[in-house]
Amino acid sequence: MISVFRVPFSVLGLMAGLLLALPAQAQQSDGPAVPSGGVPSAPAPAAKPAATAGKAGGERIDDARQYAHCIALARQKPEDGWEEALAWTSLGGGEPARHCAAVALFGLKSYAEAATRLEDLAKESRRSNLLRAGMLDQAGQAWLLDHQPEKAYAAITTALQLVPGAPDLLVDRAQALAEARNYQDALKDLNQALAADPNRLDALVFRASAKRILNDLDGAAADITRALALDHLDPDAWLENGMVKRLQGDKDGARKAWMQVLSLAPKSPDADTARQNLELMDVETGK
Repeated sequence: MISVFRVPFSVLGLMAGLLLALPAQAQQSDGPAVPSGGVPSAPAPAAKPAATAGKAGGERIDDARQYAHCIALARQKPEDGWEEALAWTSLGGGEPARHCAAVALFGLKSYAEAATRLEDLAKESRRSNLLRAGMLDQAGQAWLLDHQPEKAYAAITTALQLVPGAPDLLVDRAQALAEARNYQDALKDLNQALAADPNRLDALVFRASAKRILNDLDGAAADITRALALDHLDPDAWLENGMVKRLQGDKDGARKAWMQVLSLAPKSPDADTARQNLELMDVETGK
């Protein structure tokens, strides 16, 4: 029996909300302590916060430009982003600089450190509940990548207390529950997310996976049919479609679904999983 549990997980969602937020006036704070693992402790010579002319002819930091620049650098070149965040913090970058440092740590795969910093920042921040919830959601995803689903669940649950019923948060908390093999409660969160946003593709595919594991194959098939009607070119949906069909005894349908994954995204993790399942099915049928 093929029972691979594949849940779409997009790190791109990590920056939702905060990336577009205009930083408030920076407040002086202590510089971020250097984590273990070889992260640089001094700013690179090229790291210079964006500045504009001040009233007295000097320079002052343009917070919005600097935040956008630092976050982009943290995502694309996390080591340089960490150094940039240090430099900016030393100039009084406050919360935006601290957030940039956490994003850089995420890129450096220091997930537990990034998660802890994001949780601390959300706790101490004076910003809106929406932005604080975004920080906690980021912390939750970092905990997930550090293979600590219980901490991820706690962080995202706190975020949901700030923004009750938010579909993004419900889907992310369902991910934490699924990682902890609590599929029943994951299903409840996905049901609530889809009640708020019925055409959310990732939630439909995710719910199909949860239903499949809970042996509700008819429910899983219905969710996948709906997902493919929304986007017939989604590799995640085709991958799950193949898994459901295989468990329903439709080997030809499963093969066609997994071949579709290979056609749509041949170099993706989905394709790797599809190939593994095709090989397993061939072994079972003696091909």
